[in-house]
Amino acid sequence: MISPRSAQPNHGSPSEVAAKASNSARRAAAGPAILRQGFRPFFLAAGVWAAGVVALWLAVIAGALVLPSAFDPITWHAHEMLFGYLTAVIAGFLLTAVPNWTGRLPVGGWRLGVLFALWCAGRVAVGFSSLTGPVLAAAADLAFLAALTAVVLREIAAKGNRHNLPIVGIIVVFAGSNLLVHLEALGLTATGSLGLRLGLADVAFLITLVGGRIVPSFTRNWLAKRGAPILPRPFGGLDRLALGSMVLAGLSWPLAASPNS
Repeated sequence: MISPRSAQPNHGSPSEVAAKASNSARRAAAGPAILRQGFRPFFLAAGVWAAGVVALWLAVIAGALVLPSAFDPITWHAHEMLFGYLTAVIAGFLLTAVPNWTGRLPVGGWRLGVLFALWCAGRVAVGFSSLTGPVLAAAADLAFLAALTAVVLREIAAKGNRHNLPIVGIIVVFAGSNLLVHLEALGLTATGSLGLRLGLADVAFLITLVGGRIVPSFTRNWLAKRGAPILPRPFGGLDRLALGSMVLAGLSWPLAASPNS
C-alpha cells in the first residue's frame, strides 16, 4: 500500500528546488523563447530579410516595383545586404558570443526586444525614406548600431576583458561606414561608394578575426578540457601578421577606389 507521503512527487533537495525556481524565474523574466538568446531573433530575421531583399530587387529590375527610398535602387540593394542582413548576422553572433567570453548572462527579454525593434525600424525607415525623409532614415538606421555598440561595450567592460575590445572597434567602423552612405543620401557628401566598400572590408576583417583567433581559441579550450595530447598553437606572430595584412588590404581597397566605381 502506498502511503500519502510516498505518493508525493520528489522535488529534490532544498538547493535543487531553489535552483529550479531561480531558473524558472530567469526564464520568465527573459520573456518568450525567441528573446532569450541574441541569435534567435537576429539569425531568423537575417535569413528572412536576405530572401526579401533579393525578391524586392528582382521586382525592381523587372520594373514591377518602385521603391519609396531616398537611395537609388542599386545603393538600396547594396546597403540592405550589408547594413541590413549582415548587421543582423553580426548582432546575433556577438550577443551570443560575448556572454561566453565574459561569463555574464546573455542580453535577453525586453532589452533584446528593443534592440531587435531598432533593427526592424531601420529597415522600414530606409525603405520608405523618400516619404519619411533621409534624416529620419539615417537616425533610425544608425540608432541600432549605436545601441549594439553600447551593449557589447558594457558587457565587455563589466568583466574587464580588454583583449575583446577590438570587437567594439569593428562595430564602430561599421557604423561609420553606414554613416558615410547616409551622408550621400542626405546630399552632404559623395561618400556612398566609400561607405559600402569600407563596410565590406570591415566585415571581411571580422570574418578573418573570428576564423583566425576566436574559433581556434574555442577549439583549443574544448580540446584542453578533454585532455587532448596535441593542442593547436596559440595566437602568435604569424597570426598577427595575417591580421595586419588584412587591415592594410581592407583600408587600401576602399580608399584607392574611384568614387564612381
